[in-house]
Amino acid sequence: MLTGKTALVTGSTSGIGLAIATTLAMNGARLMINGFGDTAAALAQVRQHDAGAVYHGADMSKPAEIADMVASCERLLGGCDILVNNAGIQHVAAVEDFPIGRWDAIIAINLSSAFHTMRAALPGMKKRNWGRIVNVASVHGLVASAGKSAYVTAKHGLIGLTKAAALESATTGVTVNAICPGWVLTPLVQKQVDARAATDGVSNDEAKHRLLAEKQPSLQFTTPEELAELVIFLCSPAAGNVRGVAWNVDGGWAAQ
Repeated sequence: MLTGKTALVTGSTSGIGLAIATTLAMNGARLMINGFGDTAAALAQVRQHDAGAVYHGADMSKPAEIADMVASCERLLGGCDILVNNAGIQHVAAVEDFPIGRWDAIIAINLSSAFHTMRAALPGMKKRNWGRIVNVASVHGLVASAGKSAYVTAKHGLIGLTKAAALESATTGVTVNAICPGWVLTPLVQKQVDARAATDGVSNDEAKHRLLAEKQPSLQFTTPEELAELVIFLCSPAAGNVRGVAWNVDGGWAAQ
């Protein structure tokens, strides 16, 4: 479906980003991946479907490196038709205890990096009159949780950025949307499960149940593959008039 299209996915060496990159490649796109995970393993996985997939090691907190990444995608792959902003980090602390450096890093990587990639990619998309930008936000872009002020702020801001860019592109062939996962059992979340199991003195399965029961009414994790398939839909002709949406995939979390 995406044969002839190029895609750049940030934060795509593991978890949600890697699933999205792999699924885009499975659907015919040429891929540039990015991230600080196991680069060799991630590239090997994506190259099973896109032999020409490439990696760029841009630090998503540095605008100059982000600009070089988008330029490299256009130079090496012939364009940047699909941009998925997935890079993100987390830190949990009360506002009065939140380290200033961690706040700045979360805002830079979870929010500002998407502005920098979009700013660089949009001119080419508009020139070709086709583009798909998907910002991986979070249910925390729609509702808040205590202890996550920086993350909640960044994800709310990312949804606002999505809406503004969607309006600016509304009469073009470029769409801009966000997806808002709830709990997804990524390696990062598994660490939270492990910590809870140790703290509460319960099994891993019980720790998962307790985590889900607090927020996610379905009592099941969203999978990276489900999110990847939503990205494919947003890149399809059927989604050509889906613009500025914050699409939650959260097991009913935000419906409460």
